[in-house]
Amino acid sequence: MTERTRVRRLPELAHDDRSTLDALLDAALVAHVAIADGSGPVVLPMACARDGDRLLVHGSTGSRLMRALTAGSPSCTTITLLDGAVYARSAFASSMRYRSAVVFGRYSLAEDQLQALEVLTERLLPGRWSELRRPTDKELAATAVLAVPLLEWSVKVSDGWPDDDPADLDAPVWAGVVPCHTTWGPALDAPDLAPGRPPSTAVLDRITLDQTWRT
Repeated sequence: MTERTRVRRLPELAHDDRSTLDALLDAALVAHVAIADGSGPVVLPMACARDGDRLLVHGSTGSRLMRALTAGSPSCTTITLLDGAVYARSAFASSMRYRSAVVFGRYSLAEDQLQALEVLTERLLPGRWSELRRPTDKELAATAVLAVPLLEWSVKVSDGWPDDDPADLDAPVWAGVVPCHTTWGPALDAPDLAPGRPPSTAVLDRITLDQTWRT
């Protein structure tokens, strides 16, 4: 733990075990990456995937954020998974169930660009990499995969119940938790899909297996 990763607000929700961080990152598909450059702060969402002791993101080599990150700009990456709404007996005590992480560090180009792209693709679209053609040189030149080491981070997990004031416990309203889940729906054919090309096993597995992930 460092001074900037010390959880100051609700420190009892902090988790310092690496397994909790890994589980959170492995359940996430989107990270928000923040930098501050000459024009001010900017935060952008990016597809992400944990690869061992590093977090991978990717984007266009022409974007302002990617150029700044590649140049070694200090960054702050946040990942939040919403697990439910906590309905208390007062607005003040109502809250959310969530898991969140903050990762500090400097991104750099992943040395193994093709392998890193495979890791990202398999995280976002499990089983799809083997079905696709190899990226062209032009595509590889237009895309960069960056990695930040998981060295400086903090995690908070809020998974409790309503914490009402004792004076509110007899209020005539329901209290509890409404879980939040994001699930995959049925596959939709692209308008220009040739006839006789049904979804592959990899696509159907995403739909039919227990691949629910929390936002």
